[in-house]
Formats: sequence, structure tokens, C-alpha cells
Amino acid sequence: MSLIEHLNWRYATKSYDPTKKVSEENVTKIVEAARLAPTSSGLQQFRILVITNQELKEKIVPLAWGQEIVADCSHLLVFAAWDNYTEERIDTVYDRTTDERGLPRGRFSSYTDKIKGMYLPQEAHTNFIHTARQSYIGFGLAIAQAAELKVDATPMEGFDNDALDALLDLRSHGLRSVTMLPLGYRKEDTDWLVNMKKVRIPSTEFVIELK
Repeated sequence: MSLIEHLNWRYATKSYDPTKKVSEENVTKIVEAARLAPTSSGLQQFRILVITNQELKEKIVPLAWGQEIVADCSHLLVFAAWDNYTEERIDTVYDRTTDERGLPRGRFSSYTDKIKGMYLPQEAHTNFIHTARQSYIGFGLAIAQAAELKVDATPMEGFDNDALDALLDLRSHGLRSVTMLPLGYRKEDTDWLVNMKKVRIPSTEFVIELK
């Protein structure tokens, strides 16, 4: 099947079968797709929390406006982005890059000085908006990889970010939650969306060609 066929197969699953678990192999592939995502300046400004602890998932349900899919899913992925840009974070990424490529540290200093000059003077919230955008690139690739593996997934922004950050102690790690992605397998007899036609804007309206 092609990527387009996989994307036509998937939908935002509304009910999960809690007895069916996604294999660790497939979860690893989904997370790896996000890890390999392109990001601005190659900084990988986000991290993924993989949650399987049932008690913890159930604690997140009220923070997600009572959406039971959080508790019933096999694995819950939380995408969390840097809360700000710092000199140390930028240097850490580029030191790793030069070390692994066998280059001298500081090889890209002219470029890192440039991006530090762009980001460091800005307010933390402005920088978080940018890092959060980077996380969405990985988020989209994780959704596509899940579809290829025939693993159901539900993209979620509907939750109390501040409360989730507190529950998972994200701020102490310099992170803020952006999105959640429950993974699992659909429970067809209780999922009202399972047999609904996929509806999207037609390409004739979606695409604007400038010739």
C-alpha cells in the first residue's frame, strides 16, 4: 500500500479496545519516525514521553476533558517541546553533531552564533511557540508511521497543558506539553466514527496553483 492509501485508512479513533496492545516493536517504529523528523536548524526541540502505566493514564483522563481513550489506549505518547532556547541547548546539539561526524567542536560556530542571536533575545513564550511548531513535524510523521503499521492513533490537543505539565513534572526538565497521541486498536462496536466516510476539502479547492 502507498502512503496515500494508509492515510485514507486512518481516522481519529474514538474508542480503543483496552485488551489489545501495540507491540513494542511497532511503538519503537512510531517514535523513531518522529525522532527522524526534520526540525529547524536540526535542533530536535522536542521530546516524547511514552506512557503505559495504567494509573497514570487514568490520572490524565480528567485533564483531557474526560476523554476515556487516554485510559483505554495501549500507549499514550506525549509530545513536549523545549520551553525556551538556551545557549547550552544549542551548543549541546552541535557538539554532538561535530563529535559524531569527526569534526572539531566549534566547526559551526558562525551558524550557532547567528541562531543564538535570533532566539536568545526573544521572550521564552515566543521561543516556545517556535519549538512547539517543530514538534508538530514529528507528530505528523508518527501519525503516518502508525497508519502504515495499521496502528490506530488519535491526535489530541484537547487537554489542560499546564495541569499535564505539573502531573508529569515537565517544567523541571525544561519542557512543556504540546500534543498527545494515544495508540492502540479500534473498538468497532463502540466507535461511532469507524464506518463514517472520510471527508476532506477537494483538491481543486485545497490546492492553489500560481503559474
